[in-house]
Amino acid sequence: MIGPVRLAVLGLLFLTVLYFLLSIYSRSLARERLEKEWEEDGCPGDRDAYVDRGMAEYETSLRRKLLLLVYVVPIVGFFVLLYVTNFM
Repeated sequence: MIGPVRLAVLGLLFLTVLYFLLSIYSRSLARERLEKEWEEDGCPGDRDAYVDRGMAEYETSLRRKLLLLVYVVPIVGFFVLLYVTNFM
């Protein structure tokens, strides 16, 4: 009984680390894109304020929420594989 629990805990730990790494990477890409937009468009005003406004929009965006699929896809895939292996 300890084996499956240990597998689940280690799996969730791995997925959590993967989620945080992808989240940091995605935020850095969004920040770079905003900084590049500000430079190319020659937007008036403070660059940091422009980037902060854009990052606030990113926090509520669909892209950020899609990162949660890092948890959903492997777990659903595992249970589908378990079902197919045992019941079909």
